[in-house]
Amino acid sequence: MKKVFITLFCLSLSTVVVKAQDKKVNPAPAATPATPEKDPDAGIFKFVDKDNTHNYGEVPEGPTAEYDFEFKNVGKKPIIITEAHGSCGCTVPKWPHEPILPKHKGVIHVTYNTDHRPGPISKEVTITSDAQEKSTVLHIRGTVKPKPVEAAPATTPATH
Repeated sequence: MKKVFITLFCLSLSTVVVKAQDKKVNPAPAATPATPEKDPDAGIFKFVDKDNTHNYGEVPEGPTAEYDFEFKNVGKKPIIITEAHGSCGCTVPKWPHEPILPKHKGVIHVTYNTDHRPGPISKEVTITSDAQEKSTVLHIRGTVKPKPVEAAPATTPATH
């Protein structure tokens, strides 16, 4: 009798499982994010530097390396830069906070702290604005030459 109940229970359970799998649930399609259309009249950055990149070459360790990324607004509306940030704390940009009118120029000043950073430089500065391209990336490259190692003064062994 016990075996009959266990068998009936197992059959009932497997029937429920099979029927649950037969009911296909159609998940709601994922909403595709709406991509904002580009304003054809919006401001457009045109940087003087090819590929928005500046190569410092070799710079000594210690002093800051600085560069001005010059650009012109070649669009029909002013450009307002809302934010600029470096890829690390050693790269600090300063940008114009007033609108850059069409056919006018602007400068983004980038400072790189070389102190205690010998070796290759490869950093980015991301500019956020209301221009046609909402985000623009500037690049700095180069190599920091290490400070010369100062030789320790020679000591003579003490004699007793």
